[in-house]
Amino acid sequence: MKRLFISYMFPRKQGCSSEARPPRRRTFNGKQRPEQKQLKATSSPKAACFTRSRLCALIVGVCFIIALTLVPTSCIREDVYNDDPVGNFEALWKIIDEQYCFLDYKAEKYGLDWDEVHERYRKLITADMTKKGLFEVLGNMLAELRDGHVNLYSTFDVARYWAWHEDYPQNFSDSIQRIYLGTDYKIASSLKYKILDDNIAYVYCESFENGIGNGNLSDMLQDLSICNGLILDVRNNTGGKLTTSTKLAERFTNEKTLVGYICHKTGKGHSDFSSPQAVYLDPASGVRWQKNVVVLTNRSSYSATNDFVNSMNQLPNVTLIGDWTGGGSGLPFSSELPNGWSVRFSASPMFDPQMNHLEFGIEPDIPVNMTSEDIKRGKDTIIECARKHLNDLYSGEAY
Repeated sequence: MKRLFISYMFPRKQGCSSEARPPRRRTFNGKQRPEQKQLKATSSPKAACFTRSRLCALIVGVCFIIALTLVPTSCIREDVYNDDPVGNFEALWKIIDEQYCFLDYKAEKYGLDWDEVHERYRKLITADMTKKGLFEVLGNMLAELRDGHVNLYSTFDVARYWAWHEDYPQNFSDSIQRIYLGTDYKIASSLKYKILDDNIAYVYCESFENGIGNGNLSDMLQDLSICNGLILDVRNNTGGKLTTSTKLAERFTNEKTLVGYICHKTGKGHSDFSSPQAVYLDPASGVRWQKNVVVLTNRSSYSATNDFVNSMNQLPNVTLIGDWTGGGSGLPFSSELPNGWSVRFSASPMFDPQMNHLEFGIEPDIPVNMTSEDIKRGKDTIIECARKHLNDLYSGEAY
C-alpha cells in the first residue's frame, strides 16, 4: 500500500511523456477486445497523468478529513457570541471577567461585585435596542471599574472613565507656567527647561509619548549642573511609553534600584496571576543628576507617568510635591466584540517595592494645592513650595 501511495504521489516521468510507448493491443480470437477500443480512445499519457493526480488529491483529502475527526474538539472550543445586543453584552462582560486584572483588588477597595454588575446591566439590554443605545449601556458598565485604561471604541464614539482627574482640583495652569518659562526656555525633545532666578532648575515634561534622546538628556543635565536643585514637573502628563519614562528616571540614580513588581494573568480566574517579577531601575551611562530633585505631581499624572513617579519615589534624593497622581498602574491590553467594537482594559498589575497597588495613585511627600490667592497673583503655589524646599535643602548642605 505504501508503494502504491508513493507511486501516485510521484508518477513515473515516462508515464507522462509524449513519447511514451503505446499500450500493447491484445486480441481475442484474432480481434481486438471491444472494451479495448474504449480504452484506446481515452487512454493517452496525459489522461493517465490527470487520472493519477486526481486520485492522489482524493487520497490526501480523505486522509485530511480522517485526521480532523481524530482531533479532540475540547482543545479548540471557544465561547461564541452572536452579533446582537445580548451577544455583545455577554462577550464584553466575559472579557473583563476573565482578563481584567483588578477585579479582586477593587472588590476590596470599594466593593465592586462584577457578578452583580452583570445582573444589573443585563436588565437594560433588549433585542431591538439601537447600537448607540447599546454603546451607552456597555460604556456605563465599564465605568464601574473606575479605570482610565478601560475604553470601548466604536466608529462613532469612545467610552471612557476620566473621573480619576476630573473630580479633583486641576493644580496646574498653562498661563501661569508660561510666566515661569518665559520665552527664552530651552527645548530638549519633549522637555522644556530653564534656570529660575534663584538658581533652581525647572524642567517640564508634558508627555512620554515620544522618545527622548540620550544626547538630549546629557546636554540638558550638563547645562543645569550649575543649579542648586532641580524641579521636574510632570503635572498634566497623562503618560505614553514606559521606555521613555524609564530612560528619564535612569538619569537620577547611581545604582541599580528595585522600584517595584509586575504580575501577569495566567488563567481565567480573578486571582490567577504569575509570581511577582521584580522591576529594577538601572543607572544611565550618560550624565546623571547628583543633587536634590523635586517631582511635581497632580491627578493628571497618569499611566506611564504614574510609573515614573513610583520609580523616582524610590530614590533617596527625590521629594514628591503636589497632589496624588492619577494612577493607572495596569498595563493595557485589547480585545474585540462580535460587532467589531474594540475594548481596552488593564491586564497586568504593577506594584511598588512593598507590593502596594499603584492603581489609584501615589501620595506626595508634601501635599500642596494651588491657592486662589496665588493664581490671582500669577504664582504657582506648587512650584513655589518646591523652590523653597530645594533652597532649604541646599542651605542646610552648604553649611
